[in-house]
Amino acid sequence: MSITAAQVKELRERTGAGMMECKKALVETDGDMDTAIEHLRKSGLAKADKKSGRVAAEGSVIQAGDEHHSVLVEINCETDFVAKDANFRAFAEEVAELALNVDSIDALSAESLASGQSVEDTRQQLVAKLGENIQLRRLAHLKTDNGVVASYVHGGRIGVLAATTGDDVELARDIAMHVAALNPAYRDVADVPPEAVAKEKDILVAQAAESGKPPEIIEKMVSGRLNKHLAEITLTGQPFVKDGDITVGKLVKGKGIEVLEFVRLEVGEGIEKEESDFAAEVMQQARGD
Repeated sequence: MSITAAQVKELRERTGAGMMECKKALVETDGDMDTAIEHLRKSGLAKADKKSGRVAAEGSVIQAGDEHHSVLVEINCETDFVAKDANFRAFAEEVAELALNVDSIDALSAESLASGQSVEDTRQQLVAKLGENIQLRRLAHLKTDNGVVASYVHGGRIGVLAATTGDDVELARDIAMHVAALNPAYRDVADVPPEAVAKEKDILVAQAAESGKPPEIIEKMVSGRLNKHLAEITLTGQPFVKDGDITVGKLVKGKGIEVLEFVRLEVGEGIEKEESDFAAEVMQQARGD
């Protein structure tokens, strides 16, 4: 039967598939729109499975929520190009809103989007449409009933939530910005695990022993270097990013507040990226792999 341009257009709008794929699906299903959609969905799932093993270390961190409950979600893809795609962005933002109501990626994947489809089904269709592995990787919540939660997202790649006592949202956001920039490992010295302190001290003692100085001098050297190290890895010990003459600890103390907690997600951290040959990658895409 003859397939009209209007039919192809409708199928493209309903599935997001390419023009030639839509026309082929309509031809194979004798113009039956619903069957063609099912056909493309099955084809999309096959493509998604094929791409699921590829490294997805790019993407975005998206924030949703308010001053009392906020969430960060990391959604990965293979290239920065797809991370900026409007379809990817729209999917990520809608998923982030749903993440406010769940505590795990599995639960988030089972949630339904406004389209009526599950997050997982939509993700797989997006894989087929954009041609890259796309994965929901992590989510993190911060809530407070006796303070505020502020967020800061830098370039879509680093997201931070910071909870403080008091009601100064702007200050809490400045602290979130600081965490994004300097990436402290801990909130305060009291939060550093004793075993981590002991390990660092052992390293410093070994280094100082090589100086040949007397034990009492070595002890002072180690103490000073250990305190410096702890200041560098803790939020309250670091110089404030907007005013290096004051530490974050002194800043919040002067404002009469306390940092309760923070969480920081950076796109792709901890994922081992593959070193790719650009020419080979172009050939691979040309073959449709």
